[in-house]
Amino acid sequence: MQDVEIYSSPLCGYCHAAKRLLTQKGVEFSEIDVLKEPNRRSEMMDRANGGYTVPQIFVGKTHVGGCDELYALERAGKLDALLQG
Repeated sequence: MQDVEIYSSPLCGYCHAAKRLLTQKGVEFSEIDVLKEPNRRSEMMDRANGGYTVPQIFVGKTHVGGCDELYALERAGKLDALLQG
């Protein structure tokens, strides 16, 4: 299983939805709260090619994007393969 990282904020409904999907699938992930660690936002933006909204989701070295992109991968049947690497 690939490592999954999510840059998020506790005030973000899309962050909660993305984490809920991953949890329902039994996927462990590490979460980086950009409100608690504001200095990590610039790191997130660098990794996400300028993406500044949360969530920003990474599976292994792949930048998935946000919640909508994560759910699109799931609907297309491609998320499990990406998670498996």
